[in-house]
Amino acid sequence: MTPGNNGASTPEDDDPFGYLYADGQANGATPPSGGGGYGYPGSVNRVRAVGERQYGGQQAPTAQYGQQAPTAQYGQVPQQQAYGQQPGYGQPNAHYAAPETMGGQPTTRQPLPGEGGGRGRGPNTKGLLIGAIAVVAAVVIGIGVAMLGGDSDDNKSDKVTGSTPSASQSAEPSQSASQSAGAAAELPKIDAKALNLGTGVTTASDVTGASADGGVYVQGLNAVGASVTWTVDGIPKDGLYTLFAGYSATGENQSMTLTVNGKPFGSKLNLGNFTSAADGDFAKGWTQTYAWPTLNKGTNTISLSCQDGDKCNVLLDQLWLKDGKVKK
Repeated sequence: MTPGNNGASTPEDDDPFGYLYADGQANGATPPSGGGGYGYPGSVNRVRAVGERQYGGQQAPTAQYGQQAPTAQYGQVPQQQAYGQQPGYGQPNAHYAAPETMGGQPTTRQPLPGEGGGRGRGPNTKGLLIGAIAVVAAVVIGIGVAMLGGDSDDNKSDKVTGSTPSASQSAEPSQSASQSAGAAAELPKIDAKALNLGTGVTTASDVTGASADGGVYVQGLNAVGASVTWTVDGIPKDGLYTLFAGYSATGENQSMTLTVNGKPFGSKLNLGNFTSAADGDFAKGWTQTYAWPTLNKGTNTISLSCQDGDKCNVLLDQLWLKDGKVKK
């Protein structure tokens, strides 16, 4: 060995492909040839026939086709079967040794749940069959119910469209509508021409803008003692209500006395000139006011009159009620 050369022929440094490199060729590496060695000069020949390597003793003979391979002795490795050969039917595999051959206890197969007496039992097909029948029955029942419901709806539709509604059928929509409309929509309303007029009070329709039917309004309320009275029926319950009055006022703000069931109600009813109409321009003075009287269930009497100290130069066209304390 020379400096710089650790010995190319040592097994650990032997490069079998050294002949492929320039430095390997410089050191004498040659390609393999004729079953001989390859690599550097003096390299170790590792070429061996398949199956010739031994480990610690004599090579075990190869098992022939249909024969059982002899058991390997201590320190020996069992020889593999010859290439392309398989153990005969019923013969043990050379790679496998049963536990009992090694001195162990023979293994036994534990029975699976549901097995017993050497006779296996299959899955619980009875339970599966019952479950399947139950599912099919539920589907059939559901389809039947759906078909019955569809027929019922079709029959109802044919009856409604193919025949004249009876009295009870025609009354049901109006009853439902009245319930949804609420009590406020059902409370009475009166036009001027239906009011009970006092002395000197008359109706007219010369001034435009009145909301009552036909544009009719009440005039002549500007004299002391003049009045109109509304006897209202159909109050659903005792309680607080809102009384609305439609009128026209011009010039100064006006006010009159409100009487409910024979008793003056609070202060005067405010009949202000909320439209700022010029004096005498009643066509532009139409507006409304309200008060919150307490009414009794059933029939009540509401009066509007001109008393001493009142300012009554107004035209009156409507009175109506709403439930509760509201402003419009």
